[in-house]
Amino acid sequence: MRIGKRNIGLNASPFIIAEMSGNHNRSLDRAMAIVKAAADAGAHALKLQTYTPDSLTIDHHGGLFDITDPKSLWYGRNLYELYQEARTPYEWHKPLFDYAKDLGILIFSTPFDEQGVDMLEELGAPAHKIASFENNHYPLLRKVAATGKPVIMSTGVISLEDLAGSVSWLRHNGNRDLTLLKCTSTYPSTPENTNLRTIPHLRELFQCEVGLSDHTMGIGAAVAATALGATVIEKHFCLSRAEGGVDSAFSLEPAELKALVIETERAWQSMGGVQYGIQEAENKSINYKRSIYVIKDIEAGEIFTKENLGVIRPGDGMHPKYFDGILGKVSRFALKRGRPFKEKYI
Repeated sequence: MRIGKRNIGLNASPFIIAEMSGNHNRSLDRAMAIVKAAADAGAHALKLQTYTPDSLTIDHHGGLFDITDPKSLWYGRNLYELYQEARTPYEWHKPLFDYAKDLGILIFSTPFDEQGVDMLEELGAPAHKIASFENNHYPLLRKVAATGKPVIMSTGVISLEDLAGSVSWLRHNGNRDLTLLKCTSTYPSTPENTNLRTIPHLRELFQCEVGLSDHTMGIGAAVAATALGATVIEKHFCLSRAEGGVDSAFSLEPAELKALVIETERAWQSMGGVQYGIQEAENKSINYKRSIYVIKDIEAGEIFTKENLGVIRPGDGMHPKYFDGILGKVSRFALKRGRPFKEKYI
C-alpha cells in the first residue's frame, strides 16, 4: 500500500500521522505553524478534520446533545458548540494543503460528510481517514471508497460484527487499500484500555494493514504497537499543551512527536527476523567470550588443576565445556601464565 510516495507496510518504518484536530485554536497562522512543526519533527503526514457543525449535529440543548460528564475535556457545552470551536474552516484547507506540499509533508483529512469528500478530492488528498464515530456511516463509507484512494479507518466504539460489515461495504464499493487503526475512543485513553494485542488479530481477520490511533499520553503505546505489527501510527499534535486547544491535553508537542518518529522506527528496525547463532556484526565480540586459559605458570609434567587453569576472557582458548575433563591430566609442555589453552598441551 502507498500513500503518495510513501510505502505503508511491514517492510517500511511506521507511517506517522500528526493529527491537528482543533488544536489550531481558530487561528490559521497557528494551523500553519502546526503543519511546519509536524514537518520539522519528521512526521510523514499531517491530518485535518473536515466538517461543519451542521454536518454533524443540530444546535440543540438537552439529553445527549449536552456534554454532562464532569471528567470530559468539553464539559458544559453542547455538541454544536464544541464542533463550532474545533472545526477547521473549509476556506483554510487549500492554503494548508499548499503549505504542506511546499514543506514536503503529506496532508489529508477526515471527512464527515459527502461534501467534505468532494472538496478533499478537488484538493488532491492522497487518502481519506474515517473516524471511529463515523465507521458505521455507510453513505460516507461508500463515497470515500468510490474515490479509489487509500482509506484509513479507526475501529473505536464498534462491535466486531459491525466492523466486518463496514469493511465489507468499503470493499464492495471499490476500496482496495485499507488500513484499520486500533482505537479506544476515550480522551485521553489509558494504557489499560488500549489492548494492543488486537493489532495482529485485526491483520489476520481482515488481511489489511493495521495501526494505532493513539489517545494515550506519551509514546509508549505507539512503540509497543510497532512491535506488534502496526504500520500506521496516528497521534494528536499541538504546539504546546500549556496553550490549550480542544485536544491539547492528550496531544504530543513537537519534541515528543520527533521522539515518536525516531523510537517507532527503532522499534521497527529492531524487530528483524528469527535469528540464532553468531551474526556477522558480532564476529569481533567472539574474542570476549570465555575460554580455558593458563592462569599460573605450569611446568612440563605438571597436573592441570583449578589453580593453574581457569575459564576466563578472552575467547581464543578451548571451549569451557572441556574444562572438567582436562583437570587431573598432565601437561606436555611448560606453559606461561596468560596462554590460551589448546588440546595439544595435554
